[in-house]
Amino acid sequence: MKCVAIADDVKLGRDVRIYNFVNLYGCEIGDESRIGTFVEIQKGAKVGRRVKISSHTFICEGVEIEDHVFVGHGVTFINDRFPRAVTASGELQGDGDWTMVPTIVRRGATIGSGATILCGVEIGENAIVGAGSVVTKSVPAGAIVAGNPARVLRRIEER
Repeated sequence: MKCVAIADDVKLGRDVRIYNFVNLYGCEIGDESRIGTFVEIQKGAKVGRRVKISSHTFICEGVEIEDHVFVGHGVTFINDRFPRAVTASGELQGDGDWTMVPTIVRRGATIGSGATILCGVEIGENAIVGAGSVVTKSVPAGAIVAGNPARVLRRIEER
């Protein structure tokens, strides 16, 4: 049984592999990327080429993931600094009642399982975010960060 929901407005690159129970709408997925089970990628999100997104991950509107990025299991991206269910008058919020704040993950970065990435940050090229981390500030290129909030532990050593 293959249960995958891919909306007509999704742009899929060449040789993209999508596993069961995935929900994609209004997003772009680059060539040769892999999308694991129970992943949701929302409208306006962009995923580059040769990206691996592991199971149970949520990528919301406003997230851009460049090429060669690894996203571990159960990673959550957030795109609203002040989320609310209702407006000040008590009405359910609609599209015009909040501000989407973009996030970018640069080429070659790695995000460990269970990490939460708050909006408005940049995860630098080849950076590593440790499993379970909460990223509240931008991560420099080539840095290893971990913790809540995520802090720089060290630089990746040149090989």
